[in-house]
Amino acid sequence: AWVLLPALAALSAYYVYLPLPGAVSDPWKLMLLDATFRAVQQTCHLIHYLRLSHHLIVLNYLICTFDKLQDVSSEDIKITDAVFDGVEVRVFEPPAKGDESLKRSVVYIHGGGWALASARTSLYNNLCRIMAESLNAVVVSVEYRLVPKVCFPEQYHDALRATKHFLQPDVLAGYSVDPSRIAISGDSAGGNLAAAVCQQLSKEEDLIVRPKLQALIYPVLQAFDFNTPSYQQNTNMPVLPRSVMINYWIDYLNGSYALAHELLVNNHTALNVGRALSFRARLNWTSLLPASFQKSYKPVVQTTGSAAIVERLPALLDARAVPLLAEDAALARQPRTYVLTCENDVLRDDGAMYAKRLERAGVPVTLDHFHDCFHGCMIFTVWPTDFSAGVQTRNSYIKWLDENL
Repeated sequence: AWVLLPALAALSAYYVYLPLPGAVSDPWKLMLLDATFRAVQQTCHLIHYLRLSHHLIVLNYLICTFDKLQDVSSEDIKITDAVFDGVEVRVFEPPAKGDESLKRSVVYIHGGGWALASARTSLYNNLCRIMAESLNAVVVSVEYRLVPKVCFPEQYHDALRATKHFLQPDVLAGYSVDPSRIAISGDSAGGNLAAAVCQQLSKEEDLIVRPKLQALIYPVLQAFDFNTPSYQQNTNMPVLPRSVMINYWIDYLNGSYALAHELLVNNHTALNVGRALSFRARLNWTSLLPASFQKSYKPVVQTTGSAAIVERLPALLDARAVPLLAEDAALARQPRTYVLTCENDVLRDDGAMYAKRLERAGVPVTLDHFHDCFHGCMIFTVWPTDFSAGVQTRNSYIKWLDENL
């Protein structure tokens, strides 16, 4: 025992410890959270390898089971489950006030790599409840279908159908919502879907009600370049290492993990891949990112790559999946926008580049950057996954909505 216990402690410390930037919020708690994620993911991959079940199905089951233990109750918000044009949603309604006839509203699309989490789990239940309370707003949380049961474009279609259904004047009237004060929002993969939905809504000329705002929380917006400065800087950063983000893209686009290395080195957008050439200027981070983000990193542009990747995964260049590839004219039609980014996040530059392109297109944009925060932090506000970064980012996000919606 005297030998085994210290050895076990040393092995545990070795597994948990990760070198993190000095400014990151709650570093040891983040290491423990990441170690838990890695252990669970490895177990799920073993189950997948043994062909007992798909690893994402098992992982989502475990997440939802654990998450149920963290619910924060509130008697002031009415919560109902509904179906909007075939898509399940959860609606959060604050109590009516005597001096108020109509409420503002937020359509919220949860994150999770298009494969994990749920509008019904407490992490997002708590967030949407707090939003409804703080903003005195009706919050519609979209329960889109997940990978591996469906892949792109089904998640996009679910989010679009549910949003368009809610925007109908008679539906808004039923929830006492002011049609001129509606925001579309989402985090991570949900931010991707929110941006894509806003782009599509802006194209539909017969739409009576349009969103006033979009608010994107550390959104994933491009699969064109996996070597932006933030991807290089945060390659092994919890909670979302670069390899995991690439695998999420592969799963979403129904590809093969055998393509992971090709994507990692940008072979899919090499100079000899003709279909990618016309999009290159739209993701030129040397002109879109501030010097403080670029640091000393260099672009990774392959001279010779593989056009077959784009042929096998055409959605890599589809703006419905990759909103950052949208043309300038489409961006110019977007509503006032909020983009929240975190320094310790591979997706930092996705959000920053989108904000800059929107700004250049004439859209009012607020880029809210947090130097000590990490990907996913905004939903981690309840013990045992409570982080000061979560409260900090959530409060800033809600404050912006309150001032602008």
